[in-house]
Amino acid sequence: MATNDVLGGPDAALERELGRLKAEYESLRDEKVRAEQTLAHLEAELSSLEEKARSDYGTADPGELRAKLEAMRAENERLVAGYREHVAQVRAGLAALEDGAASGVPE
Repeated sequence: MATNDVLGGPDAALERELGRLKAEYESLRDEKVRAEQTLAHLEAELSSLEEKARSDYGTADPGELRAKLEAMRAENERLVAGYREHVAQVRAGLAALEDGAASGVPE
């Protein structure tokens, strides 16, 4: 049998394969542990974010949050349009004052 090992016979080939398989198993086990740790971390983070959403917006349901976001966007658009109109009115009022001052009309 010693001759078989020295020559690299079938026993030596099996031993090399076994060594490779053990190394692969260890690598896969380590990868599994890392994946489980990552999963646990992400689940904790998700739980924290859901709690914050419930606290801030009253829900953690993605559909409800999407609807609330759309409502907030619509409200922001309405407010910006109102502010835009107000600025335009102020601009028009200033232009009217400048035109009156330029023409020498007393105020």
